Amino acid sequence: MPQPKPKIVSITNQKGGVGKTTTTINLAAALAATNKSVLVMDLDPQGNASTGLGVGREERALDAYAFLFGRADAAECIRPTRLAGLDILPASIDLSAAEIELGAMEDKMGHLRGLLRGREISGVVPKSDPFTKYDYILLDCPPALGFLTLNSLAASHSIVIPLQAEFFSLEGVSHLMNTIQMVRAKANPELAIEGVVLTMFDRRNQLSHLVEKDVREYFGDKVFETIIPRNVRISEAPSHGKPIILYDHSSSGAAAYINLAAEFILRQEA
Repeated sequence: MPQPKPKIVSITNQKGGVGKTTTTINLAAALAATNKSVLVMDLDPQGNASTGLGVGREERALDAYAFLFGRADAAECIRPTRLAGLDILPASIDLSAAEIELGAMEDKMGHLRGLLRGREISGVVPKSDPFTKYDYILLDCPPALGFLTLNSLAASHSIVIPLQAEFFSLEGVSHLMNTIQMVRAKANPELAIEGVVLTMFDRRNQLSHLVEKDVREYFGDKVFETIIPRNVRISEAPSHGKPIILYDHSSSGAAAYINLAAEFILRQEA
């Protein structure tokens, strides 16, 4: 079966601080560096993916909230980044109201799916569809399993799950898996787990290796071989509004995300 274009991938984990937004930004940038056309859609009201890709808060009058609720067309909201081939649909604090508005809709989980995949589902291509130019759309989800995340999962072809290599990161996995099963049953039966990526890995720490062992036993070959190390340059990059490959392309963090993108693409081809 040919890959749909664009392929829509949720980057999700309801636990905060596991490298979800960092993975969204840097995987997207590394994919763009391989001549893929990529859109990041920031669905987190905190807007960290927008900040990390250089979109200031004063530049977000037209954002994901405006797109979701018909205040503006997607083409009006999408902004270029400093990296050719990588665009972003940013988020502002206005998006915090989306949980209430989505919850009041009849189709609480499927609203975003209709906006992003209407042409794929119906077979009718609108006259103007800004999404068809992209190979990938990466959805940066909020650190919660609310209606924004449920809409993201219902709209996606697959999911990437970042997991910090620490004990507590494993505790919420079963809850996330239950949510994925619920979304498959109610809204998106073809939703697949693209892969699990271990983040903030400290090779000097025995606990990191024990967590890796447990995660690989649980998820099997769904776990990416590439591991994202704990790296200060990765942490510094968002404050400069740059992905790591632009901020410090020679760092171990940049190398890791380049390898992750290569592995990600190989999985698509397989």
